[in-house]
Amino acid sequence: MNDQIIWIVLKRLRTPFLVIIVTFSISILGLMLIPGADNSGKVYYMSFFDAFYFVSYTASTIGFGETPYTFTYPQRMWVSASIYITVIGWFYGIGTIISLIQDETLRKAINRNSFRREILGLVEPFYIILGYNSITKSIINRVNKNEFRVVVLDRSEEKIEELILENFYPNVPAFVGEASNQKMLQIAGIHQKNCFGVISLFENDAKNTEIATICRLLNKKVDVIVKASAPQHLEYFKSIGLEHVQNPFEIISKRMYYSITAPHIWLLEMWIYGHALNLRNRDLLPHGKYIICGYGRMGIAIEEGLKKAGIDYIFFDINSEEYKQRKDTTIFGDEEDVTKLLELGIMDSECIIAATKDDLLNLTILNKAKVLNPDIYTIARENSLDGINIFQAAKIDRIYILEQILADTTYNYLAQPLTEIFIQEIRKKDEEWAVVIVNMLHTITGANPDYFELQITQENAYALSLELSKETKVTLSNLRRSREDRNKLLHIVYLLLKRGEEIYLMPESHMEIQLEDQLLIVCDDEGRNDFEYIINNIHELNYVLTSKEKSYNFFQKKD
Repeated sequence: MNDQIIWIVLKRLRTPFLVIIVTFSISILGLMLIPGADNSGKVYYMSFFDAFYFVSYTASTIGFGETPYTFTYPQRMWVSASIYITVIGWFYGIGTIISLIQDETLRKAINRNSFRREILGLVEPFYIILGYNSITKSIINRVNKNEFRVVVLDRSEEKIEELILENFYPNVPAFVGEASNQKMLQIAGIHQKNCFGVISLFENDAKNTEIATICRLLNKKVDVIVKASAPQHLEYFKSIGLEHVQNPFEIISKRMYYSITAPHIWLLEMWIYGHALNLRNRDLLPHGKYIICGYGRMGIAIEEGLKKAGIDYIFFDINSEEYKQRKDTTIFGDEEDVTKLLELGIMDSECIIAATKDDLLNLTILNKAKVLNPDIYTIARENSLDGINIFQAAKIDRIYILEQILADTTYNYLAQPLTEIFIQEIRKKDEEWAVVIVNMLHTITGANPDYFELQITQENAYALSLELSKETKVTLSNLRRSREDRNKLLHIVYLLLKRGEEIYLMPESHMEIQLEDQLLIVCDDEGRNDFEYIINNIHELNYVLTSKEKSYNFFQKKD
């Protein structure tokens, strides 16, 4: 990188340097050869230093006067000519330097060098995010506060400037570069040991496929998180060993299925993503006839979920691009549109789903459906996070925001991996089991509990790790005891325990804890504070284990 900057500077300044050297040399040589007179009238010749000194302040238009003695007329004639050639040469050099400072190529080279130094300076684990948009912005806002950092590449200079203006803390190194460019990925640090992965969530599946392939070739150990919705791309990603492929339409399909057949399993999953742990009337999808507007990727995914749930449905094959071209608008609701909805059976349908690629078209479809059938349940596809306020104001019963789904699932995979395992495990259970778990959480941890993940290491659980290293037996129930009164229990529930490749969903309270175990724990605020205090403080841990506190007499006399 430094060699590139030096080469650009030398290439651009070569000519002005030569001009300055030549003009200075001619002027200095003339002054040294032309005889002058000292104060007593004797002939003298200027030394190189005197001539160089005089030409330097003359060429730079400073002008200190004649030195070391008053010039003779021949000297003044030479100086007159020298002034023009040196000043012109000097100004030419300065102009070139100013032009070089403003040069786009040099600026990019300097920025690239600065970006590379930032990457090399990262000591924390980091992920390379390709493309800056509302999805990745949401991920950065949450991930950047954890124990690892992010680096961003985007081909748009405007997007990078927008990122810089966000003023993320800690700072997010970012640079303008093509995501599929091997050299840019190398500069972004894909070969570094602390590079944990690359995130590529572009809308274009083919571009994600290209990027995933390049990343696997550059570094087989790096994790690659990509978005894909087409079956052929999903199969390809599996064939090259990608463990995490984001498919928002598949997620929507599963949520539709569980929302109809096992709403409490759906509730547990949505609670992981921020939904309150209670079922509202609007959360319960109706049984009956559904109208699906749009037979694209989302329409097909919804069809799969409804078919699996045994729901009757009919498609309204409306394409947003074709509709806009034919009617010169994306506002649905003219006489032809109303007639079509009536033909589809809007009056006796229980639910209508607007699943096109155009948010305005989806919104107006549902608005018109509500006018015709005020009791119909409405579901909308929202493609961008930017219009969430408009959709919420329209009082749509359920909104599937593709960008939000991608942001949430990617964040959980990066920062809360046990939650993804938990979701996969609860989908293997039935509705009765889920009802019991939800009621238990309400009873023990309250109506709106929080959760956190913990790995039993010395860094995260100092006192507990110390006891386990002594082969002390500690069970999950031991750590539920209050540090104020061990006969009382903390308001916490163990949702999941991961030990190596083994997964224990709702582990038994008598289960012994081992070093490196990973726990997903539900609690209230007080319960979490007490739990973390117990596992990190030797005295508190000893109390909940034995009912005795260790005491240390610092004034005990030595024998």
